Amino acid sequence: MKKFYIATDHAGYALKAYVKEYVQELGHEIIDLGPESADRVDYPDYAKKCTEAILSDKGSFGILICGTGIGISIAANKVSGIRAALCHDGYTAKLTRQHNDANILCFGERVVGKGVIEEMIEVFANTEFEGGRHAGRIAKIENCAFGADFNH
Repeated sequence: MKKFYIATDHAGYALKAYVKEYVQELGHEIIDLGPESADRVDYPDYAKKCTEAILSDKGSFGILICGTGIGISIAANKVSGIRAALCHDGYTAKLTRQHNDANILCFGERVVGKGVIEEMIEVFANTEFEGGRHAGRIAKIENCAFGADFNH
């Protein structure tokens, strides 16, 4: 069993209950970080809540949803230790776990359907990080400001 935190903005709110139920059906725990209604909110605020929860709960994962998944993934990736991946199908969800050790699955309510969402969540939850050559790349992401000293 894995532990997930979920947060959305108003554009992702309608899918949240469905996603929560599906994650629970798979046997995982899910904690809702808001919002509590479809009233307009700012996605960076909810990305922050999710990233803070994950960083304080080692080994947990997140699901972030906005209209396209783009804005909320950008906001989450501003936080050191977070690798939020915008996915559109099971293949991208699998590879982001295997190669990027992603800890947050992001998608857009206006972009993907429920069947695709189910596949992404199942694959994301059941795929492990491969390590190896990928571990060095993750270290570069975490330790580099991408300035002049960046080693290609």
